[in-house]
Amino acid sequence: MTSDARDAVGAPPLATSGDAQRRSLPWEAPVGRDTQGPQLATLQQIKGRIHRQLIERLNLANLDRLEREEVVAGIRKVVQELLTKENAPLNLEEREQLVAQVVNEIFGLGPLEPLSQDPEVSDILVNTYKQVYVERHGKLEPTDVRFQNDKHLLQVIDRIVSAVGRRIDDSSPMVDARLPDGSRVNAIIPPLAIDGPHLSIRKFKRDALSGEDLLRTKSLTPAMLELVRGIVRARLNVLISGGTGAGKTTLLNVLSSFIPADERIVTIEDSAELQLRQPHVVRLETRSANIEGEGEVSQRQLLINSLRMRPNRIIVGEVRGPEAIDMLQAMNTGHDGSLTTLHANGPRDALGRLETMVSMANLHLPEKAVRQQIASAIDVVIQVSRLSDGTRKVMTIAEVVGMEGDVITMQDIFGFERRGIDAEGHVVGMFRPTGIRPRFAERLQSWGIELPAELFSPLAAVPGQEGARW
Repeated sequence: MTSDARDAVGAPPLATSGDAQRRSLPWEAPVGRDTQGPQLATLQQIKGRIHRQLIERLNLANLDRLEREEVVAGIRKVVQELLTKENAPLNLEEREQLVAQVVNEIFGLGPLEPLSQDPEVSDILVNTYKQVYVERHGKLEPTDVRFQNDKHLLQVIDRIVSAVGRRIDDSSPMVDARLPDGSRVNAIIPPLAIDGPHLSIRKFKRDALSGEDLLRTKSLTPAMLELVRGIVRARLNVLISGGTGAGKTTLLNVLSSFIPADERIVTIEDSAELQLRQPHVVRLETRSANIEGEGEVSQRQLLINSLRMRPNRIIVGEVRGPEAIDMLQAMNTGHDGSLTTLHANGPRDALGRLETMVSMANLHLPEKAVRQQIASAIDVVIQVSRLSDGTRKVMTIAEVVGMEGDVITMQDIFGFERRGIDAEGHVVGMFRPTGIRPRFAERLQSWGIELPAELFSPLAAVPGQEGARW
């Protein structure tokens, strides 16, 4: 351990009273010396005492100058010394667990840190300090993780949001943020949350899924993958729709991986989640208003600005408001091959929602003019769903054909036919081409992408049950 590390973990405390430091701890319950001896002290009481004594020994001013691994090693050594002085009746495993918990309280997410490191956990849902659920393989399940109290949970929430320049308090009781690994965080606290603070963390894999991963999980078929790869390479505009947690962003990541490496891509998101592998990517993220209610930068502002950045393609993480009209105009004016997502229950509903979002821009356009914009801009709608067994599948690939009178016409190219549930609770069904050859097949051919006629044969149905989970 370097001299800086020794100074950081062994120096006298900063010029702050011990009482003030004790009030900053997450434990509301008294954790003073147990008059009956350490043998009867609980693990939480020991942890509280160790945490307090550690804070008193830390030189907080030096911590920022050191690498995390160096500081953790120094803290681990000091905690072991404090445990020895406590004469705590803990075995080796309990001591290691206590050291890990104290380190997590200082640097990590507290009790949630082990869950955040678990690769099988995709969502962490904290319903007040005494109830934590996780999603594994598409299914929710309770855990035995608990916070000490609401103050402890609020401290973890504040640590998360302050690290990305956001704030959460009575005047701003809701916040969207993201962790350094890209995981999306939403927190809401009283007075809006009646029972106490609530925290939701949606984790994202460090390595984005590939098309082969979707084949392995039986989320689509090789024919469907070949089709969507051709759609992206031929610069068709794609709208991905689905419900919450259906896998829209995951599919958007997969589709974006098919974009050639020599194109300039601009991404626009509320919270940066996309993991593009191309070398020429400009990532833009919205900004919330400051404490004075000023400084907000919306997706629409970023989208308008992106048009001046010479993008080959624009990717909007999720369109949800008046920026829809600017997205459509970009798709119609030379930015072919753009991608976006939105919440909808089906391809037809997706176009209806898009029409509603355009009306939010207050441009007072006639309905037919808006629909003509949509029909001209959007070439393909891909619907994804999370089924009752936790699997996620591409339910429909539909082509936007054009207008017939005042109605946008569409035709399904591929679909998933759900046929029931087997004895183990797995959804049983078939991926089936509709037999319709899309009109954009000629455009794919002009790009050198040949799709065999049997690709669209209705006889080429593929079973889609018992897939692994995303």
